[in-house]
Amino acid sequence: MKKSGAAAGGSPPDDVRRFPIRFDRWYAILSTALLLFPSRSFVEVGTDMVRVEMGWGFRARFPPTAIVRAGPLGREAISRGVHGFFGRWLVNGSGDHIVAIDLEPPQPARVTGFPVRLRRLMVSVDDPAALVAALG
Repeated sequence: MKKSGAAAGGSPPDDVRRFPIRFDRWYAILSTALLLFPSRSFVEVGTDMVRVEMGWGFRARFPPTAIVRAGPLGREAISRGVHGFFGRWLVNGSGDHIVAIDLEPPQPARVTGFPVRLRRLMVSVDDPAALVAALG
């Protein structure tokens, strides 16, 4: 996958699909005040790499071949932001439209710059069905 200009607010290359992380209006205002901009929060799916960013709070890159399951979480989350433990991380700006992505083997990620292992990523997006289909 070619490197996109996402960190600078640019668009992804043509062979990459971008899915914005879904933000509730109130949380978009709060997160912007914390410099965690919705415009820099997304999932990008390419043929050879999946990239997930939520501003400075979360970053992950992993090959699609590491995905063993992707589907709706099936419940709403009470909290917003970036949080988790033991390889399970919730990256959301909204309590609904959450997709769960299970990874094997666990993949590297960074939370506020610190390295973590990622076994399950739960991420809120505007179009969960389209993200699940793109992840294949």
